[in-house]
Amino acid sequence: MRVAMMTREYPPEVYGGAGVHVTELVAQLRKLCQVDVHCQGAPRPGAFAYQPDAQLRGANPALSTLSTDLVMASAAAEATVVHSHTWYAGMAGHLASLLHGVPHVLTAHSLEPLRPWKAEQLGGGYRISSWVEQTAVNAADAVIAVSSGMREDVLRVYPTVDPNRVHVVRNGIDTDVWYPADALESSPGESVLTDIGVDRSRPIVAFVGRITRQKGVAHLLGAAHDFDPDVQLVLCAGAPDTPEIAAEVSAGVAELSDSRTGVFWVREMLPIGKIREILSAAKVFVCPSVYEPLGIVNLEAMACGTAVVASDVGGIPEVVDDGVTGSLVHYDADDGAGYQARIAKAVNALIADPERAERYGRAGRQRCITEFSWAQIAQQTLEIYQKVCA
Repeated sequence: MRVAMMTREYPPEVYGGAGVHVTELVAQLRKLCQVDVHCQGAPRPGAFAYQPDAQLRGANPALSTLSTDLVMASAAAEATVVHSHTWYAGMAGHLASLLHGVPHVLTAHSLEPLRPWKAEQLGGGYRISSWVEQTAVNAADAVIAVSSGMREDVLRVYPTVDPNRVHVVRNGIDTDVWYPADALESSPGESVLTDIGVDRSRPIVAFVGRITRQKGVAHLLGAAHDFDPDVQLVLCAGAPDTPEIAAEVSAGVAELSDSRTGVFWVREMLPIGKIREILSAAKVFVCPSVYEPLGIVNLEAMACGTAVVASDVGGIPEVVDDGVTGSLVHYDADDGAGYQARIAKAVNALIADPERAERYGRAGRQRCITEFSWAQIAQQTLEIYQKVCA
């Protein structure tokens, strides 16, 4: 079997959970079958990389993406099955299937109709991305949802899709990469926490994620006004979708910094080792997302032995076991202030009870080890390939 893996992201250009998923899945699948990675962006080892048509320079990003998809589809002539990830590569998978007469497996990491804020980023391109996704999902031989909640969303948003074609294969975590790291308090440059001035004698609450409406950063900043005064907030947040949301977060951080000490904003993308240090040092990791099909970052925090406070949206309850590995907070789109108050209450409860936070952290790491192995996920994915190729 020869798989054409269609993706926007692939190392070193990985920006979010879908990119992490593809990276880890490919590494495990290559032990089981032949995998050709077709990605977008600069040339890199281990993958075929494609760029948009130069004549579309400056055009809406959705059009540039489609031009890249055309080249990707053409390049998949030797594939037995094509597997696409996100709308960015969905049309490449769909057209490759039609062109070469091979099955198309599509992994749904999120759904465009459930992310209306993307219109801020893409303008009219959001209508194009939505059309691409709808076309690809409806025609795919199999759709993989990264959680049971995501499967329900797929069937609700695209009701003509045969439920028998929609399978659940969750995201995973490499617990040899994500683990509780020892504190590094030596010379500058070795410890990101030391470099930014974090006081290790005070409790740390951490966030890691992109600056987008989906991730709920504004809600976290609002909640942090009511965190215990001793708490420090380490906010690893970058890659804003738009200048407008970047300005909103910047203003929110400034307002929070005026009202309390210990607010640290890390804007650049950090290497895994430094993220691991931050997650391991935190007493609590907060995931305030308003939409999250699964949330790999929660697995990363749990694998580092850290208690999680997270919203109860999407697939998060399938990762964070409420009262066992963390605390779930109800999200109500019509009650932002109440949501923020509930986040603050949950965080403060764990800060006030370090034994419970540590118990959650230990249970979270064990859950990652036993239930979220990438090797298992690759085997489940291969079985879907075999089914659609039969």
